[in-house]
Amino acid sequence: MSAMSRDWDRRGVLRAAAGMAALGGLAACGSNNGRGGSGDGKAISQWYHQYGEKGTQQAALKYAKAYTKADVKVQWIAGDYDSKLASGLLSSSGPDVFEYHPNLQMVQSKQVVPLDDIIADVKSDFNPKDIASHTVDGKVYGIRMIDDPQFLWYRKSLLDAAGVSAPTTLDELVEAAAKLTKGKMKGLYLGNDMTNAIRPLVWATGGDLLDASNKPIYHTDEVVAGLKTLRKLYTSKTLLLGAPTEAWDPSSLINGLCAMQWCGMWAMPTILAAFPDDIGIIPFPKVGASGKPAVYNGGWSTFVSAKAKDVDAAKAFVKWLWIDQKKYQEDWATSYGFHIPPRTSLAASATKLKTGLPAEGVELFNNYGHFDNPVWTPAMETALEDVIADSVRGNKDPEASLDKCDVKVNRELKQLFG
Repeated sequence: MSAMSRDWDRRGVLRAAAGMAALGGLAACGSNNGRGGSGDGKAISQWYHQYGEKGTQQAALKYAKAYTKADVKVQWIAGDYDSKLASGLLSSSGPDVFEYHPNLQMVQSKQVVPLDDIIADVKSDFNPKDIASHTVDGKVYGIRMIDDPQFLWYRKSLLDAAGVSAPTTLDELVEAAAKLTKGKMKGLYLGNDMTNAIRPLVWATGGDLLDASNKPIYHTDEVVAGLKTLRKLYTSKTLLLGAPTEAWDPSSLINGLCAMQWCGMWAMPTILAAFPDDIGIIPFPKVGASGKPAVYNGGWSTFVSAKAKDVDAAKAFVKWLWIDQKKYQEDWATSYGFHIPPRTSLAASATKLKTGLPAEGVELFNNYGHFDNPVWTPAMETALEDVIADSVRGNKDPEASLDKCDVKVNRELKQLFG
């Protein structure tokens, strides 16, 4: 499900901390009432960011209207969702229920409430990695709505014509991009600023961002070598740059601007409609001798604000929609682009994901998926993205760029943990 603004993990995953200082008054937002007039006088304000797929807003309104125990007012937030959410959570007029991403700062700032009581009976039915990514000090603070794996998509016929196999290593990806570049068509698109590649690059070396004790472990020789390879790719003139749409949108692949593109599973129905028998997907290829393929899993989760007008009523609505109503959960995951339901029972039974390319996507997700770490803050992510700006799009030494990132990440960790 694509947002309408810049992204780093999928379609615009807006990761600025909700605990940041207010950035001004909350702008007027589109809204609608799910019901209007019932619910025993209880009212719940529910916020969504602006999804790009047709039908998503109507679906959100349909779910709200079906709830009978409160009047649910849906706010469909256009534009800079993270800034508006940050402001809203600092005020009494903000959301009662909202979607966002695992975030330790929101927990430490006491802006969200634990949801263990409403998820307890079905906790074992959720993907354990989704539970882990939403757990802080043993308490669950959010309920996953959708999982959104991202892949490298490729046109099979174009690879066949160029005598290229689907790349399994980063070096092979660079070679394939060169062979696939023909005329106005570039071999590969990773997004206009290439920041989509940075976390998959770290994971594809076999490493991670932080260890179990929350110490940085991304600054390795293998990551340095991978950055140098990305620099080679960037200067090769085989990479699509300055595309009309960002990588969350599959238009570049569909319109023949590139032969391979980084994009999310949410775009699968659109891509399959354009190329029913001519599409393959692979994970980010491994980097170095100890590397492993990597699939980044984005997604959205629902939270209850600590400033909700009625916390218990807000939690009851969240339980009803994202725990009790399996038909709506499957609808949200598979009717507006393809996503993987975080409930393992739903992921196994969802008809649209059982065969063909969707089933391949689920398998790659299960085998190679990496999930958000709530400790990894937006400032840390910005620092890591700056490494791409400095050493890939720029020509600075990757070691020096990572050193600069280390300073910022360690400063953030000190603020979180002392």
